[in-house]
Order: sequence, then structure tokens, then C-alpha cells
Amino acid sequence: MKSNFLELINEKVIVFDGAMGTYLQSLNLSIDEWGGSAFENCSENLLYTRPDAIESVHKAFLEVGCDVIETNSFGGSEIVLSEFGIAEKTYDVNKRAAALAKRVASDYSTKEKPRFVAGSIGPGTKLPTLGHITYRDLKKAYVEQIRGL
Repeated sequence: MKSNFLELINEKVIVFDGAMGTYLQSLNLSIDEWGGSAFENCSENLLYTRPDAIESVHKAFLEVGCDVIETNSFGGSEIVLSEFGIAEKTYDVNKRAAALAKRVASDYSTKEKPRFVAGSIGPGTKLPTLGHITYRDLKKAYVEQIRGL
């Protein structure tokens, strides 16, 4: 089995993990575990308050055989993080999300079944087509997120 992702996709169907946010909601974490009411439903803040919860989600998907896990960074752009008052953490949030996922994936990766990490980038909550944000500002937000990943 190849360990290079691009070679591997020519050999077999690659299975990605499922919905991180939905899985986290099923854990029924308390408001305090999210970081307080200001961070309710900010999955990225769990990288600071409950990284073990993020790790458990990654492990669950790897244990059922997923080849690729996605970072806990779907809402990790400065646009979304600014809604929670933590836009200045954009780089760090994404770097933490990538490091955590990479560590967990490497624990499960073998020569016979290599595991990979994909950086998750969501569409955000502001759209240039609706006049919420300029294309330039949207690009800037994604650049910082990608730099962290």
C-alpha cells in the first residue's frame, strides 16, 4: 500500500470522517466546557477548553476505519472567530487543530493503512455576493486560516 495520498487515491476509495460539529454536540458538553456562554457552539474554542473531546472524535472516526480525518477548524476563519471575540487567535486555532489531528492520525497510521489529515475550511458566515464582506477581506481571512493549518 502506498503512503503517498495521491498514489493511494488511484488504488482505492478514500474514506473521510463525518461531521465534527454534530459529533461534538452529541457529547452534551456543558456551557463551561465550551468556555462559557460566549463560546457555546464554537467548536474551535474546544481546542483550548476540551482538546480531549476533539481527540475522542478523531479517534472514533479512525477506529471505524476512516482514512482521513479533518481538522476541527471548519469555523476557524477570522470572520467566524470574530463573532466569538477571538479573531486574533485565528492562526493559533488552526495550528492547534492541525497538530492535534496529525498526532492522532499518526497514532493510527500503519504502513498497511496510512492515515491522513485534511484541513477543514468552512464557508464562513459572511458572503461577498450579499454584501457582507469584500472579496479582498474574505481572501485575507482564508489566508490566515490556511497559514495556521
